Amino acid sequence: MESVPESQQSTIHPLDLQMAVFHCSDDFLKQEIVTKLSQCQYALPLLVPDPSTGDIECPLWTFRQIKKSWKKTETKEGSKVVTMKSMPICKAETPMVFCFRLGSLSASKSQFINTLINDRHNTFFHRNCPASTKSRLLFDGVVEIAWYCPAGKPSDTFPDCVAFCNLHGDGLTYDKQLKIMMDKSSVNVVFVPTLKKDPVISELLKSPKPLIVLVEDETDGAKQMKNNKYKAGLKGRSLSDNSDVFRKTISSILTACDRCKNYKNNTFCEKVFSAVKDMTNIIQKVETFKVKETLLPCQGEFWHKWGQLNKEQYRLTGDVEQEKSKKQTEMQNQRENQSRNAKSELITYFIKHLTSYSPDEREFFLKSTQILMDDHATNCFSSVLQNYDRVWSEFKELKEKRDKSNDLQSKQENLAEISKQLQSVTCGLEHIFREMGQIYEAHVSLKKQPKNEATDWSKYPELAAELMISGHPMELMDGDAGQVPITWISGLIDQVILKLGDKRVFVLSVLGIQSSGKSTMLNAMFGLQFAVSAGRCTRGAFMQLVKLSEEMKKDFQWDYILVVDTEGLRALELEGNTTLHHDNELATFVVGIGNMTLVNIFGENLSEMQDILQIVVQAFMRMKEVKLSPSCVFVHQNVTDVGAAEKNMDGKRKLLEKLDEMVQLAAKEEGCAAESFSDIIEFDVQKDVKYFAQLWEGSPPMAPPNPGYSESVQELKSYILSKAATSSGVTLSQFKTKVKDLWNALLNENFVFSFRNTLEISVYRKLETQYGNWTWSLRQEMLRIEDQLYTRIENGLLDQVNVNCLHERLMEKIRKLSDVIEHKKTSKRMDENKTMFENTLLQKSKELSNQFKNTKTQDELKVHFDSVWKDWVRELTTGIKPVENAVIADDVISVLQQLGFELSFIYDCKTLKTFEDLPKQRDFLLFVGREKKQKQITKQDDEDSSKKSEMVSKVLLPQEQNQIRNLIQAVEKEALELIKSKPVATRGYNSTYLFETAALVKKKVENFESHCKYIMKKKFTVDLILYVFDKAEDWILNSHAQFIKNNDARSYLESKRNQYYSVFSSFCRGNSSAVVLAEVICEKLKVSMTEFVLNRTAIDIAGHMRRNDPAFNENRLNLEKHVLKSLAEKEDFTDYISYILIPKQYIEKFIHEKVLTFIMGRENVKFFIKKNAEYIEKFVSEALDQATEKVQEGNATIWLQEFDNLLKKKLTAVSVSSKHFLDLNKFDFLKDYIKKGLVPFIQDLTKLPMMKIFEARMKPAQMLIDQLCDCCWETCPFCSAVCTNTVKDHPDKHCVPFHRPAGITGQHFKGSKEMDIDFCTTSVASNKMFFPVYNLYATLALPYKYYKTAGVRYAEWQITPNGSTLAYWKWFTCRFQKDLEMLYDLEFQGTGQIPFKWRTYTKNDAIKSLEEIYHT
Repeated sequence: MESVPESQQSTIHPLDLQMAVFHCSDDFLKQEIVTKLSQCQYALPLLVPDPSTGDIECPLWTFRQIKKSWKKTETKEGSKVVTMKSMPICKAETPMVFCFRLGSLSASKSQFINTLINDRHNTFFHRNCPASTKSRLLFDGVVEIAWYCPAGKPSDTFPDCVAFCNLHGDGLTYDKQLKIMMDKSSVNVVFVPTLKKDPVISELLKSPKPLIVLVEDETDGAKQMKNNKYKAGLKGRSLSDNSDVFRKTISSILTACDRCKNYKNNTFCEKVFSAVKDMTNIIQKVETFKVKETLLPCQGEFWHKWGQLNKEQYRLTGDVEQEKSKKQTEMQNQRENQSRNAKSELITYFIKHLTSYSPDEREFFLKSTQILMDDHATNCFSSVLQNYDRVWSEFKELKEKRDKSNDLQSKQENLAEISKQLQSVTCGLEHIFREMGQIYEAHVSLKKQPKNEATDWSKYPELAAELMISGHPMELMDGDAGQVPITWISGLIDQVILKLGDKRVFVLSVLGIQSSGKSTMLNAMFGLQFAVSAGRCTRGAFMQLVKLSEEMKKDFQWDYILVVDTEGLRALELEGNTTLHHDNELATFVVGIGNMTLVNIFGENLSEMQDILQIVVQAFMRMKEVKLSPSCVFVHQNVTDVGAAEKNMDGKRKLLEKLDEMVQLAAKEEGCAAESFSDIIEFDVQKDVKYFAQLWEGSPPMAPPNPGYSESVQELKSYILSKAATSSGVTLSQFKTKVKDLWNALLNENFVFSFRNTLEISVYRKLETQYGNWTWSLRQEMLRIEDQLYTRIENGLLDQVNVNCLHERLMEKIRKLSDVIEHKKTSKRMDENKTMFENTLLQKSKELSNQFKNTKTQDELKVHFDSVWKDWVRELTTGIKPVENAVIADDVISVLQQLGFELSFIYDCKTLKTFEDLPKQRDFLLFVGREKKQKQITKQDDEDSSKKSEMVSKVLLPQEQNQIRNLIQAVEKEALELIKSKPVATRGYNSTYLFETAALVKKKVENFESHCKYIMKKKFTVDLILYVFDKAEDWILNSHAQFIKNNDARSYLESKRNQYYSVFSSFCRGNSSAVVLAEVICEKLKVSMTEFVLNRTAIDIAGHMRRNDPAFNENRLNLEKHVLKSLAEKEDFTDYISYILIPKQYIEKFIHEKVLTFIMGRENVKFFIKKNAEYIEKFVSEALDQATEKVQEGNATIWLQEFDNLLKKKLTAVSVSSKHFLDLNKFDFLKDYIKKGLVPFIQDLTKLPMMKIFEARMKPAQMLIDQLCDCCWETCPFCSAVCTNTVKDHPDKHCVPFHRPAGITGQHFKGSKEMDIDFCTTSVASNKMFFPVYNLYATLALPYKYYKTAGVRYAEWQITPNGSTLAYWKWFTCRFQKDLEMLYDLEFQGTGQIPFKWRTYTKNDAIKSLEEIYHT
């Protein structure tokens, strides 16, 4: 407004300002604005034209939080029946009356509608309202909606809820809005200045919908023109009279009018809303009264029992230690119970989505979830209340009749049951957070190991802290259980501290009786989100952070207000399980944690206040006893005349008298010497007592809020902040400690005796500790120096002590990377040798050619060159030690001997060669020794035991076979990674690499034995080491060969033999220096150009296959689908078993085969080779041109240097010594000769054989493997299906869309040869049992449906019941039935008999099912 000239400020229409704010708001603020408008009984924007584009927006999302309550009156069997209804307005099916005008009217249409809804409140803003203006910029064209909600009284305007929609502006101008609303409305009402032919009215007359035409210049009353079409004149009658006519006409029409559901869900965030709908489905699958019990089990019976036991352990009698131990054991059992039930479907789904959304999506998800939970509770809450009213009425009648029959007892029991239902049906977002807290507490109590996953229980406090920081209330005390979850609250506040720092907060708490408006007051004061709707009153205590603005922080010593809202004292729904002791406990806790407590009193009757005042006084008295000094403010709400000063003074005097009286009573009970309220707390009755006007003006549901209430709230807020300005508050860590101290004290019967002010004690102990640290640090350092100097003196290294001695130890840290530096020095020497070799050989070749210039044949030249070559090599390598070849076979035996294995045993293992196919072994029983016992078992014991037939069992279970197979694969991967990390190619082979790897394998086997029920024979360890070395041998030899090639002088010289023969031959033929240099350069270019083309082609092949091959162009799941499809097409049982037992190796083989097929059979490869050859030819040609152009004159050194610099961008530099070609000074001929020499080479290069691709340094198959196989390879603990997650260390649980029958991995029923044909996705939904073989400590079978409790191996998997609809593995089982039976020596008989239906599936059905499961 500051930018608007003062003369124009008054011309801004208030609703233009409202719409300007609305258009500038995000969806959440829009929802908040609309919700507040609804609470104030104002009309809401339903259709909003975009001021820029003119598009019509229907902001239905903003209506989602709005609820309406009303009482419907209807006649049944001759008598009127009133029914209470309360529901979200988006679900209410009500008739909709649409009102609009055509042309200009002298009277206000909006004012006319207001008389039907509430004649004392301007629901629709109109021209006669204060601050209204003639001109409107943004509000014309807006359609607003408001509801009339009857109170079930004879004076009701309508018997049921009615929606009124109002188009602002001339309907002739806004045809889009007209069409939409006329289509959606139940009744159309049009205001016209005079009745004349009009296309809009003509269309409405033809429409079957009821129509009322109100004509301003006619005097006639309501007349029916035709069926459901009415006309009425407005002239000559008062607004009240016209309103009555209009009401009667609408009432008669609405009795026969169809109802419409006003709203549907908004598309604000389809992804999130889809998740919310899924949550709705989860909840709706459960009976309403059992939602908390079924979906939120941890906060129910287990938590309540734990809380009761927790209190009982502080109030023991008899043999205290025995009883305490018993109670703690029982408490631990309850935590175990919670832990076993910690992963309900609702919580899992909620956490999964909450952790995956962006902040905006998360906010929408939370709001939508809260609305969902409230809706679900509201739907049933009304019916339960009505049932309660009915039974209560019947009970009172029987009681008045003094009926002593069983009916009275039955009604009483029925009332108690309905009371429980009221509690059961109330389920909101706070209960989900409560469940998270209990899951966290259970796991911490049981010392469960957290996982590094976003959805793990250990992350719950962090997640809740983020929500609390963003403004969501968090439960501090569980009102249902009457417990403070200390572990959860501590974890939550710790995370808040971690994110914000240990900020200072001012804790403001509130106390008062139930339904006295505490939460409403706090929400209005600070814009909070505490529950206030009917049936959703606060239970327990909730806390919410309110951040101070940067501007306000200057005036305060703290950063946040921490508001604590509490349940009402004397709560009626807690009758029977809540006592005065509970209220005292709650009041003491809330007063103790607060820096200030608001005591909320409803009304002015002191006799009704007596109970609550006694509770509050006792709480403050306890605070004084334990040296805590909170302040308090009394708030009287619903006072009829807050402006009467004399009356208020009298009220304050009576309040103070009552407080003093309560203090005297409480002092006797607490044993405290206090006679007045000012003795226990600093209290100024003139300032610390506030009076509030009543919240509503009139009777709900149509009563608007009282403006005086808002003024009172603002005054109270200012007063609170003025008092808080003098307080330093508490840090978050201090608040956490205070909560713990207070609660621990309250658990005891004597609060004052039990309270320990941990903060005060902690400060003193920190001071003691710090002092001790200082003195010890000084003493310790002096003792250390004394000891060091003493040792040096004893060793004769020091004959004088001075200050410089103190600095010598610093020099010990200067040691880094000496081996690397040495290696660089070695490489540098070899590079220097190569340069020297080439210069020498070039010089010798040139000199030798002078002797044989007249030799005519190449054969003679070759003989002469060979005769001197050996001498040249011998001369150049004199004094240089040759690099030895790697002899791996001998070193392997030596390493195994060093590890303690006998030589004869090693030779036996190598001879048998069982190690070669170790992972493919069908049965590992051969490698398993006896079962472990309590005593220590040695390897020799193991070998002896096998002779006595003391085997672990006659067969290994399939899961145990998989354990060993998984061990082999894991060890192979880690061992090969260790070997390949060694610098063999740069520093050469060393047998210590083998020893280090073998020691790793042995350690892994020993570690495996410590976690399983049996020990492995030493043959297994030896075979596994041999298997790893066998897999690594080729890599070691190739890497060492590369080292020899690069570092062995003799090998290097031999590789240059042909090159220097060519130089020698060229000189002999009398060629010029330019020709010889061109030939040398061409030879060097051929090598690097070939390498470039091969590597580029390999990349092109991998890229082409990744983009275009259906198996490779998506994710890991897609690859798995094509592997299974390929297996089905080949129908090779051996391949199937290889895939089942060692899936990663088989898939890598599958990729290799696909790449080989592509290379050998596709024209694309030839195209890639040709393209890359032409590209590199062009690059070299341009480099020659640029070098020659730049070096027009000069020597060969400059030209070669320039040419090399250009080549280095893509190729290895030619690095030719120029000292033998110094006579060159013209380079055009050299350039042309090099180009000419490369022509035949390029022709050959474009026709490279396909198999040459495999000689490239970069392998296309390996590139694809690195891309597609660097993922998760965990297997299902039941069926061994591989997790198909593309991310290797994905945070969520493992899963696979196509599980398979357990029998294909050899699983069978215990004590029989009957194979298990069940899918694990079926088993987890059944009552079947299984034995958790992956859990060393398991002794009992468990139900499949609780598989996650069987240990980490099981808990890491998400196996969703799906009825095993996948035909693929059913076809496989039937197709290879005999092969499977022979492989495992088992049968598909008895319980494992294959169903007939399975045999109807064909191979095509199997392949088709893969497509179906992939696209679900």
